[in-house]
Amino acid sequence: MTTIPTRTEDGPAPGDAGAGHGDGGHGPHGYSSQKAEHLKRLRRIEGQIRGLQRMVDEDVYCIDILTQVSAGTKALQSFALALLEEHLRHCVAAAAEEGGAELDAKVAEATAAVARLLRS
Repeated sequence: MTTIPTRTEDGPAPGDAGAGHGDGGHGPHGYSSQKAEHLKRLRRIEGQIRGLQRMVDEDVYCIDILTQVSAGTKALQSFALALLEEHLRHCVAAAAEEGGAELDAKVAEATAAVARLLRS
């Protein structure tokens, strides 16, 4: 099983080095107000992936499995876009108020995230 590092109140998890967080762990994240809804959505996506495992285990027709893969992919993309929007509204907007290097860093970070999403 793969373990995912988790952050603590003191900062990033061991081995995380804060990569991709950019704010040093200060203040709530843009998604915090929607956390319960996001977790519910991710559990639903997790169920879709488990369904794919069952389909393979039960030797379901290839095209039917591919249809479900597409649905799971779209669900993850939709989640990612919602998270990106919240990041722009919260983190990038806060950096815009500060201006300067902080804004430049947040814009570069968001641009890199969009590039990764486009490649996937």
